Amino acid sequence: MTSVWMRYLSGADIASLGVTNADIVDAVEDVLVDHGNGRVVFEPRTHLVPDNGGKGHFNVLRGHLSEKNVSGVKVVGDFVSNFERGLPSEMALILLLDPETGMPRAIVDGTMITDARTGAMTAVGAKYLARKDSRVLGHIGARGTAWWNVVLLDSIFDFAEIRVTSKRPESREDFGARLSAHLGKPVRVCSSAEETLDGADIMVEASRLNEPEALVRKEYIRPGSFLVPYGTISALELDLLDVVDKVVVDNWRESQSGNPRFGALRPQLNAGLLTADRVHAEIGDIVAGHKPGRVNDSERILFWHRGLSTTDLAVAHMILARAEAAEVGTMLPYR
Repeated sequence: MTSVWMRYLSGADIASLGVTNADIVDAVEDVLVDHGNGRVVFEPRTHLVPDNGGKGHFNVLRGHLSEKNVSGVKVVGDFVSNFERGLPSEMALILLLDPETGMPRAIVDGTMITDARTGAMTAVGAKYLARKDSRVLGHIGARGTAWWNVVLLDSIFDFAEIRVTSKRPESREDFGARLSAHLGKPVRVCSSAEETLDGADIMVEASRLNEPEALVRKEYIRPGSFLVPYGTISALELDLLDVVDKVVVDNWRESQSGNPRFGALRPQLNAGLLTADRVHAEIGDIVAGHKPGRVNDSERILFWHRGLSTTDLAVAHMILARAEAAEVGTMLPYR
């Protein structure tokens, strides 16, 4: 009987590999080209909502990368109150599979990958949809993906001003201090969404609300601005799309799928304010060159990404290749 082994990569293993910000952004941008060219299999996500009194839920994401010849599944928890236990809000595992035999290739800690690929999606979206001369970033949210949003965006735009806020003063103050030390520039910690977003060139809403609340309002969306909202529970004013010139999504099917409570633009979908005709493009079509991104400096563009399984797999596959070359990780017997 043929022996089958698979590699387990912990968070510490991944940290030892020297993966750079550019490596992560490049992996995400490359797989978006594959999306635009139809070289992926992208299955609908599903939700598992345990009987746990609303503490959190699981997302199950599946996909296949034709160019990389790898398939995979990610399971990620979304538990907002985990900070009270000193845990990340989102913890994930990624299973990479051989599509020729069905053999498991690796189990990878997906927590950092989830955060990093989300920040990379925000950054790649901004690369194609924000003004090239964007100088001010406003960011709502201080946990999970927030760090990667700010760091990866700044690696592209080198902002003159970064503003951050979150619900808890201690959280936003700590977030701003850590960012400032890492980036080597001042980070302005704000006490409200209005102070954070109003007049910003690039606005990111990554809040962790329990109920919908209009943190992002129409008057903040100035000509030339770029908005990325992706909080699980909507933080947008209901009629905000009235002032948006272009809506771009990561995948229109996924924008409409899943639990009707979840998604930054779910209220707009439910009210019939966001329809297929209102969507300019999916981001893969823009990155692959099939549809235009920003065409002038006055456009007000909104980019809604809910999370593509293929970006998780692309980053995990890149990390696995590094680990195999360096002989990093723990080999586990499968049979």
